[in-house]
Amino acid sequence: MNKVYGSAAEALDGLLFDGMFIAAGGFGLCGIPELLIDAIKAAGTKDLTFASNNAGVDDFGIGILLQTRQVKKMISSYVGENAEFMRQYLSGELELEFNPQGTLAERMRAGGCGIPGFYTKTGVGTVIAEGKEHKDFDGQTYILERGIVADLSIVKAWKADTTGNAVFRKTARNFNPPAAMCGKVCVMEVEEIVEPGTLDPDKIHLPGIYVHRLIQGSHEKRIEQRTTRAA
Repeated sequence: MNKVYGSAAEALDGLLFDGMFIAAGGFGLCGIPELLIDAIKAAGTKDLTFASNNAGVDDFGIGILLQTRQVKKMISSYVGENAEFMRQYLSGELELEFNPQGTLAERMRAGGCGIPGFYTKTGVGTVIAEGKEHKDFDGQTYILERGIVADLSIVKAWKADTTGNAVFRKTARNFNPPAAMCGKVCVMEVEEIVEPGTLDPDKIHLPGIYVHRLIQGSHEKRIEQRTTRAA
């Protein structure tokens, strides 16, 4: 089975539809599947629900889909750094389901492992817990969180072989592996595609069984917050 495609548009062909649920890797501006997001924008797919830690910034990452009003709902941990994200949420134009970062990552991982839900103490007694099942274990209260299963996962890796075994570079690992796991179909963009056997099996971060389609491309290396001092 050939998993390597020539472009982001080709890799997404036949997968996109209005109203779909997409899980996306990335944290801040690190590890964002920017080529696939650009292709979704170009396709004009709308009424999207995204599960992603944040939405990039106004002109990068999921932020570009907010600008074109293609996103209906975000399941996220962080709104800051994106003025349009905040504006749409506060004005009621965008649905937002807040999730603590650890909970969001575990919801993705659980969905990918076939676990329909799990109990956690995180969020008990806050708005996060509203409407969720509560249960006591050993005298402590927990809330039930559902595993996430998305129609599509889009992620970004550093290197992958042609079967999809992937390595993420440093903090770009962030939400990418659990996001990849929870999609019914996973499309991954990488900086370099190599032949099977090239990567050290003991250093694989994501097994190729989770990856269905691959593209290679050049990526922008952005710095979210640049802080300097006088020499």
